[in-house]
Amino acid sequence: MEKGKSAANEITSSLEDLHLKPRPKSTPVVSPFDSFAFSLKKTKPPSLVNLCLGILGRYLEDIIADISEIAAGFPPDIKLVLVAIARRRQLLNDDVLISLAEVSWKILDLSGSDVTDFGLRKVAEICIDLRAIDISNCGKITVAGVSELIYHCHSLETLRCGGCPRSEITARQCVSVLKPKLNHVEEDSWEELENVDIGSGSQSLCWLVWPKIDDDSKESLAVECPRIVVNPQPLPLGFRGLQVPKEALANKALDHFIIDGIDPKTWAVSGATRRPPAPAPTACDDTPELSMAERFRLAFLERDARLAPKRAKNARQHRRRAEREYLMNSSSAKSVILASQASKFLHNKS
Repeated sequence: MEKGKSAANEITSSLEDLHLKPRPKSTPVVSPFDSFAFSLKKTKPPSLVNLCLGILGRYLEDIIADISEIAAGFPPDIKLVLVAIARRRQLLNDDVLISLAEVSWKILDLSGSDVTDFGLRKVAEICIDLRAIDISNCGKITVAGVSELIYHCHSLETLRCGGCPRSEITARQCVSVLKPKLNHVEEDSWEELENVDIGSGSQSLCWLVWPKIDDDSKESLAVECPRIVVNPQPLPLGFRGLQVPKEALANKALDHFIIDGIDPKTWAVSGATRRPPAPAPTACDDTPELSMAERFRLAFLERDARLAPKRAKNARQHRRRAEREYLMNSSSAKSVILASQASKFLHNKS
């Protein structure tokens, strides 16, 4: 018993001799349980709205024909999410875009869609307060559609373009459209200009995201419209005193924050499921494949039959023209005509 007490006293005295420094408050000890709880706290469960949008997006191709009636009462931000999902599902076209367009939209991502000049013009007439738009890889949009966009959306600040070959051609043709044209140039610098001084062209465009821009277009914009910054890069202090907006950064999709919180499986379903490829011909198929020579022969016969009426009409015109020239140039033909006219005159007089 006394040995136990003496051992306890020795341990107590040895602990008192230790000079333990308190841990600094700046480096708290994190237990494995706390780190696990923190990770659970970071990954929040999806909201009910995002779950509903995910289910709606998975079956979007089944309701796309009636989307105007289904989404008639949806808020503008929900309609914008549907546009983003439809774009990723390769379902975005003029009808879908026009049926979902809202006047309160500030950004719009149409990249890689089937939207044409007609759809772009209609949405520009509705969404007149657009500040950023992405039309890259839109092969059906031409300079006419971009002109309508610039004409209606005076607050447009960010434009993304280029991508596929057709979009690259459209972007080069739009350089003259993007550059503003002045009514008068009494001011000393671009910063002193107001919107009323700009007769046509872009009035507020500041950021142009065009990754494959050619040197001539880039130099033309830099000389004639230095206000437009081409392919801005994220800088800590901004660019020319301006903070580069997130819409002008090409490393992320323009609508990436719109679909934040929605399960990516929503648009993981390939758009090819609604347009299955034609099955390859099997060996048991009795229809023989036409040779290249036979295809050319059939195409020639079809073209010949299509042009036959036109050739006959041209032949009749040439014949009448030749007869007219003969009557005007031949003396014998003229005498015959005069004799026939004289005989008719004498016959009528008698």
